[in-house]
Amino acid sequence: MASNKQKIVWEKVLDINELPEGRVKPVTCHHRTFCLTHHEGKYAALDNKCPHQGGPLGEGAIENGVLRCPWHGWDYDPITGKAPGYDDGVETFDVEVREDGVYLGIPVDTPHVRTIGDVMMETLVNWGIKHVFGMVGHSNLGVADALRVQEEAGEITFYGIRHEGAAAFACSAYGKLTGRPAACLAIAGPGATNLLTGLWDANVDRSPVIALTGQVETQVMGPGAFQEVDLMAAYGKVAQWAQTALHNSKHAELMNLACKSAILNRGVSHLVFPDEVPKLAAKEGVLAGSPEGRITSREISPPAESIHKAVELLSRSKRPVIIVGHGAHSSMPGIIELAERLNSPVITTFKGKGLIPDHHPLAGGVLGKSGTPIASWAMNQSDCLLVFGASFSNHTGITPKKPTIQVDFDPMMLGKFHAVDVPVWGEIGVTSGILKQQLAGKINTVDQRSDLAARWDIWRQEKERRAQDDRGKGVNSAAIFAAMTQRVPDNAIIAVDVGNNTYSFGRYFECKQQSILMSGYLGSIGFSFPAAMGAWAATQEDEPRFKGR
Repeated sequence: MASNKQKIVWEKVLDINELPEGRVKPVTCHHRTFCLTHHEGKYAALDNKCPHQGGPLGEGAIENGVLRCPWHGWDYDPITGKAPGYDDGVETFDVEVREDGVYLGIPVDTPHVRTIGDVMMETLVNWGIKHVFGMVGHSNLGVADALRVQEEAGEITFYGIRHEGAAAFACSAYGKLTGRPAACLAIAGPGATNLLTGLWDANVDRSPVIALTGQVETQVMGPGAFQEVDLMAAYGKVAQWAQTALHNSKHAELMNLACKSAILNRGVSHLVFPDEVPKLAAKEGVLAGSPEGRITSREISPPAESIHKAVELLSRSKRPVIIVGHGAHSSMPGIIELAERLNSPVITTFKGKGLIPDHHPLAGGVLGKSGTPIASWAMNQSDCLLVFGASFSNHTGITPKKPTIQVDFDPMMLGKFHAVDVPVWGEIGVTSGILKQQLAGKINTVDQRSDLAARWDIWRQEKERRAQDDRGKGVNSAAIFAAMTQRVPDNAIIAVDVGNNTYSFGRYFECKQQSILMSGYLGSIGFSFPAAMGAWAATQEDEPRFKGR
């Protein structure tokens, strides 16, 4: 084939005598790999990619005067790149042998042609997604290149990871901490299935995540190509929204729907990219999508009838107790104000640990298997439970024997495990504000602060005794978490893994202003380290609540 004649730059790629006669070597320069050959005293440079199925010619060998592809044995002239007996071959590039080595004439990059992948990643950025965690490989290169364009423009940050499971956990933790989605990227087959555990964690804990997975080319989908997995089937219910991007799809619209669904449904959206689709040139003039006109405020008030019943029950209560789960994490200032009006203890589920500082006069700690005797005492002494954003899991153990008001943004969560007296469908922050207003002048509760202080005093004395009792077996949990309580910075983000350490953390560690991240409903080992990565990414944003963390 004729040598490439476009504008080139010269780069030294070999020292003199570095490549022996009759040998080949792959050389990567300017983001491209070339096959360097030395045959019959001449040097040449060929495209490293065999046009058959992409075999790396630089890993091949010269046999009987021809360069043989290591994958399927296709032959090429090692100098001209022609396939003997055929009119085709591989592209060749200019080579010069100089006194200090062998130089390669590398074509100057042509202007970037906007692709389908670009349109979709521009849309991702327009929806406010700032971080992508993942692994680049052969079947997601079109998506990866579009992400590279956005990162070079300063619009997004890509974090390369060593296992796709870490990417999904990092995204899940980021969503739990911020309430916004991050994206995870994987190749086809095992790369995509490696995301599943972390995505299930996001699914069951209501964390928004966008999964971007590669797939085999559309021309070989179906018969069972290498690394082909039916990803739509494999993901099943883990993704509350899923679509495959095809040649004739409305690509910006697909990304619009993926982002919208992840945000509004507080779950996983999944986009599948057959290998060639994101590499295709976008139609001229096609626009990226955005949230403009697509999403509404979620500050929705609950039905008046529900509020009336809740106010009626609370106005009769003498010893109400507020229980908060992770679903209330963004609404705590208003809930604490309501608690102060009601003189009500605030206890949390394990996933809600830290939502109220343990030294607040109305804090009662964690309820349930990972909890404190203070929280269970408060619930048992109550005559009414006001529950915000909790799932009523068996791990938490919210009693069905007390009159209960349950507030949640998801109507399917109301009365999920047992009937409640007053189910209230509404955004938690809005609902707590309305209750505070409508209870004015109707509160006749007992001030429970002194009771809580006495229970905390009993529990702290017991913790101190346990810390000193090592039973001859070294440092115990009470001592470890007493030390952590003293030393962990007040504004730390703590990522908690799974095991006996987790139960002890819930019971013994006393929170100040720390944010706690954990694999809640799924309880997956291996969560904490990638969760810390997701949390760190959040701290790099220009958001006041993360400054200095």
